[in-house]
Amino acid sequence: MRLPLALIALAATAPLLAQSAPQIPGQMDATRVVAGSYSTDPDHTFITWEVNHFGFSDYIGLFGDVTGTLTIDPANISAASVDVTIPVSKVTTASEVLTEHLLRAGKDGAKPDFFGPEPSDARFVSTSVNATGNSAKINGNLTLNGVTKPVTLDAEFTGAGTNPFNKKVTVGFSATTMIKRSDFDIMYALPLVSDEVELEIHTAFEKN
Repeated sequence: MRLPLALIALAATAPLLAQSAPQIPGQMDATRVVAGSYSTDPDHTFITWEVNHFGFSDYIGLFGDVTGTLTIDPANISAASVDVTIPVSKVTTASEVLTEHLLRAGKDGAKPDFFGPEPSDARFVSTSVNATGNSAKINGNLTLNGVTKPVTLDAEFTGAGTNPFNKKVTVGFSATTMIKRSDFDIMYALPLVSDEVELEIHTAFEKN
């Protein structure tokens, strides 16, 4: 699957758009967050991953259609919880050949180089949240490729309010973390392709 040209163009022009796009007054005011239970807006929630290729360049891929829930109370942020599921089978890159390789079966009955043709969904379930201002450390367990490991997300509040189109109460966050793919038994081409994988999460949650 090739990344749509429109998406590539959007990524290239994002910094310029960010400079010129009008800001919704007060949207980054955390007091606008409404307590309750939320579900992801899967059309506007995605995770990028980045690895270094042979020491020459970094390569980026994408997971979309992320589903999950958030429970949050601005008066007690430490009690917030998040549970999201990532469909690994829908991984996307700009290279059709690479995307096919990521989902290719192992040769002659061997285990796949990466995820294989029918990979299980990945899942992140938080265990604690430690917030300071608009930032938070979200500790939790990430299950990927049948392996569960603790992971800490460095999260930032990005906005809250009412979606101007569907009128749903919405809250947004971004987060980053670094994992080692060897921890999740994905060993192909180590160390030529980096063990370290940087994850960048952008998510919108809509109130139930």
